[in-house]
Amino acid sequence: MTQTPLGSVTQGSLTQGLEVRLYPDVSVEEMRVGKFLVIHGVRSRFFCLLTDVALGTANPRILANPPRVEDSLMRSVLAGSGTYGTLELAPMLMLTETEERGGKRKTENGLGSYEANSSAEVELLPVKTIPAHFSEVFEASELDFRTVFGWEDDPFRRNFSIGQPLDMEVPICLDLDRFVERSNGVFGKSGTGKSFLTRLLISGIIRKQAAVNLMFDMHSEYGWEAMREGKQVATVKGLGQLFPGQVEIFTLDPESTQRRGVRGAQELFLSYEQIEIEDIRLVGFELGLSEAALDNANILYAEFGRSWINHLLLMSNEEIKFFCEEKQGHPGSIMSLQRKLRRLDSLKYLRNSCPHNYIDQVLQCLEAGKHVVIEFGSQSNLLAYMLATNMITRRIHSTYVKKSEKFLQSKNPSDRPRQLVITIEEAHRFLDSHIVHQTIFGTIAREMRKYFVTLLVVDQRPSGIDNEVMSQIGTRITCLLNDEKDIDAIFTGVSGGQNLRSVLAKLDSKQQALVLGHAVPMPVVIRTRAYDQQFYQEIGDTDWRGEDDDRLQLAAAQAKADLGF
Repeated sequence: MTQTPLGSVTQGSLTQGLEVRLYPDVSVEEMRVGKFLVIHGVRSRFFCLLTDVALGTANPRILANPPRVEDSLMRSVLAGSGTYGTLELAPMLMLTETEERGGKRKTENGLGSYEANSSAEVELLPVKTIPAHFSEVFEASELDFRTVFGWEDDPFRRNFSIGQPLDMEVPICLDLDRFVERSNGVFGKSGTGKSFLTRLLISGIIRKQAAVNLMFDMHSEYGWEAMREGKQVATVKGLGQLFPGQVEIFTLDPESTQRRGVRGAQELFLSYEQIEIEDIRLVGFELGLSEAALDNANILYAEFGRSWINHLLLMSNEEIKFFCEEKQGHPGSIMSLQRKLRRLDSLKYLRNSCPHNYIDQVLQCLEAGKHVVIEFGSQSNLLAYMLATNMITRRIHSTYVKKSEKFLQSKNPSDRPRQLVITIEEAHRFLDSHIVHQTIFGTIAREMRKYFVTLLVVDQRPSGIDNEVMSQIGTRITCLLNDEKDIDAIFTGVSGGQNLRSVLAKLDSKQQALVLGHAVPMPVVIRTRAYDQQFYQEIGDTDWRGEDDDRLQLAAAQAKADLGF
């Protein structure tokens, strides 16, 4: 099918982008920010993102005496010659035909290197030049999109369709193997559908078996079912219903879980003896603790070990004074610490001691390839969420470090830990610049895939996350943001971020997102995949294994034939 050109390149630069003048028969109203266009150069095709639309005139006198609305003849005469539309395009990729077959293509974007999601015999290169004057511009075709973003059934990659371009019915795929090997983020202001998008991503990871997931479900939305947004009261399926037998639900509030009718949930309790100074330091702001109180906590820990909180809560004022005389502590700080730690008694999941190690039980599920959702029920306040999340994650990460070191020493594939993705909400609470170097989440974000553990952070205030951590976020999926500081944070470490700011600002408040980073070949605006009955059927209709070589080769050959390669 022959494509109709939209216009031609008139001027521009590699750093500032290209200006395209539309042909007279092309309506400027059909050109929308976020649209994908392809420039046909002499040697390469340039895959570009539309970042701005403008109107131009050949002579300023036209604007001084514009034609009247009813003067359709004069308006038609001027259209395309005296008046015209212009587009600002940001070149993202160069597509060059290659004779080499079967190799992996690598290039770089603002967040580092990546491989094309497609098995097509087209080399995807970073843009280091621009097309010549008057090179023609076309709408990106379905073949162009599949060449760049691949297809979901590609047998050689764990591709997962996350949505579609705004103006086409063609899937945009994430490379899940690349997605899970780095920490990632889902951002957007409240009400833009971050939870639905997160559930979509985790469903893809489970469906394609790219990693095991540990989800800290602050508002009990991921495990069994969640409320659908809208005027009518309706629910959507959680991961436990979509993937029966593959997802284990643990609850820190059994009564709430039982009231909501969640099936098969297991209780999870933690003890005061499992709380360490680092855990208390993380929630120090929520408890109102001073640095002096935390310093005295170290004195108590040195004296009583793991049972330091139990001893402290039982001590009288006289015993505290005597202890301070013996150990050079400060009575006022320790009494303040005691008073504020009594708030922990309100947390339903805390016990003085637990004969059963529930964290080991969670680890056993993860090692067995089960995905774990830990829901908080009515314990969804920040103190309860931050304390439990930090306690559990630090111990799981410690186990993964040991397993990774064993694997590095033995080189035995059977010793390789399963890739683990930990999902946390309200991420800026854990990754704020003041405390990020003291929390396990900052450590995981900086380590990247060193110990086979990465984060999926979900947050409405990315500006609250430390810049160093944001620069390590591999793939960023961003819904609508209004705050300038949050928008600036999204483009931390991204080359060409200025061109994308206007794209992000024009997103709809529902079911649209800007995706950029390690798991996609180039930034792309998508209409996110619906999380509905059709998705339920598609996500569970077949079983991904990727082990039958004959089947893989046959499917690959058929896919290439369908695309005309």
